[in-house]
Amino acid sequence: MSFSSLFSFSLISPCVVSSVILTVEWCGCLSLYVGWLLLEVRGNWIKQRRYWFVLSQDSLDYYSGSEKGARRLGTLVLTSLCSVIWPDKQKYKETGFWNITVYGRKHCYRLYTKHFNEAVHWACAIQKIIDTKAPVETPTQLLIRDIEENKFHPEVVEHIYQHNPILKYTQGPLYAPLLPFPYGNHSGKGYGSVREEAVKLFNCLQQLESSREPVPIIQGVLQTCLDLRPLRDEVYCQLVKQTSYTPAPYTAAHLRYWQLLTCMSCTFLPGPNVLKYLRFHLKRIQSQNPESEMDNYASFINEALDKTKCRECVPCWEEIQTLMNRQKMLCTVHYPGPGSCQLYISSHTTANEVVRRMQEKLGLQDSNNTFALYKQSSVWEQPVAGSALIADVLTSLASKESEAKSQWKLCFKLYCLMDTDSISVDSIEYLFLFEQCHEMVVRGQLPGCEEDLQTLAALRLQFLMGDFSTHARRFTSGLLAGALWSHAATAAHKQKLKQDIHLRSRLKEEAAAVMGVILERWRGLVGYGCRDSIAAYLAIARQWSGFGCTLYESSTGSFSQKLWLGVAATSVSLYRQGEAEALESFPYGQICSYGVSDSNTFRITAGDRDLLFETTKVFWHPPPVKAAQRRV
Repeated sequence: MSFSSLFSFSLISPCVVSSVILTVEWCGCLSLYVGWLLLEVRGNWIKQRRYWFVLSQDSLDYYSGSEKGARRLGTLVLTSLCSVIWPDKQKYKETGFWNITVYGRKHCYRLYTKHFNEAVHWACAIQKIIDTKAPVETPTQLLIRDIEENKFHPEVVEHIYQHNPILKYTQGPLYAPLLPFPYGNHSGKGYGSVREEAVKLFNCLQQLESSREPVPIIQGVLQTCLDLRPLRDEVYCQLVKQTSYTPAPYTAAHLRYWQLLTCMSCTFLPGPNVLKYLRFHLKRIQSQNPESEMDNYASFINEALDKTKCRECVPCWEEIQTLMNRQKMLCTVHYPGPGSCQLYISSHTTANEVVRRMQEKLGLQDSNNTFALYKQSSVWEQPVAGSALIADVLTSLASKESEAKSQWKLCFKLYCLMDTDSISVDSIEYLFLFEQCHEMVVRGQLPGCEEDLQTLAALRLQFLMGDFSTHARRFTSGLLAGALWSHAATAAHKQKLKQDIHLRSRLKEEAAAVMGVILERWRGLVGYGCRDSIAAYLAIARQWSGFGCTLYESSTGSFSQKLWLGVAATSVSLYRQGEAEALESFPYGQICSYGVSDSNTFRITAGDRDLLFETTKVFWHPPPVKAAQRRV
């Protein structure tokens, strides 16, 4: 069989590509695949030349021709670190050729063919050879294994360190990673190959020694490790190297490595083998340098490694600065009304821990209600998952503030108002109930007639400002429009004619008239104290059958319009927005099952009905149904 016929035989349907590997003898060598391909040649300009390629068990070679005795022009040795980039449709549209790219330690072959099947066959054959190769181990990996095997023999470990400079501090550059990474493994996001980024990171580490402002460098290293997961072990190994046998171990420059190692330990965990190596290194440093700053950092890092979970965000400037000094951050948590608490948190503190500490501070440990943390701005809020790390939440809020130029804060609130009757009027929980009920009124979530809404507005003014007086007029206009209840906006929404100048003028007059009515009602509340105002306010709110439920703006296939899904202590109900009576109600005794299929979808099965609700409010916590069922 001729070589040309042999090659044409390989061009078969791609559905059987994985089984097509031809074994032939060519020029005295056992070859798995042979054929003509175009190779990209780079010189003063990029061009393609046609060569005869031969794939063997150990290498991909190309020759000047297919005849016996042809001159070999190049060799790419295949190891487990080589990689193959498969044919790219976009490249074919641009060039008219299907391409594959093969990355090796010293060479990169960019190959082209007119036929898609041919490109796929070559890619499959090369990848199969790579997959059969034994994993490549770097000198650092082999030495780490030797140290692990001899960790109970200090003299052997000392000998290993003394005779292997790769394990010790160096002022020179690093030319290759300490750990094995695939050649040419480009990860996107503006980065080069993982191998290139590993070498760059070592240069960044060395810059820490002389940098006047280390935080940006530390944050940059952490960001790269967040984006490129394989580099986390590499950076840990580089830091262990740079904190071993340092010429000047007690200088501020050297301690920068320990500060970065501290930040790493509170952000990412290394893999099992590197973790063992790191813990051995820390123990060794502590035994050799007791009562030193290095000993203090090693102790802090050891404790952090026991608690760290993978972070969603890179630590912010404030967190990095506190970690560099092995301190905790001060976190402000607001609660309904003007109050707030300040708590010290670490990189490992979760939302559930903060909720528990807030309940203890405010005397709410025995409450029947559920509490949660919320991310809140002036116009939007979202509950925080109980397992979320507060450090990540604060970092995300800082990012939101810089992007949207709006203020965000962390709030402690009632999560679901299930047990409203047993709340003592003397407790802070009673104030929480009032403030969150008022939020519902402002958002239009508590339906009521015109007269009731005006009374609620007056009671709110009495609570905030006390008895009516003539000087109070200066404050009421903005207060009513921004914090109480915007009658004009509601009317404009109903009419859907916001652009009509005459309508806007009429609505303005209407709003002025409403404010006048509210002020008159406020006059009639003289003598009402704060507690009286709250009691009267809540008495009106309790007239709604859905009072005390958690509302989710949702839609379902049974109704074309937006609805409120209300989860209360005894049932789940559906309300048209703005209407007091429920369209449908499902007592828990009738609900066969319920669940959250994703963060925005809630499903209940009642009898033979299966209802699916899509909501814009995220179910970060288990739906309040579960808490309600426990109390029914």
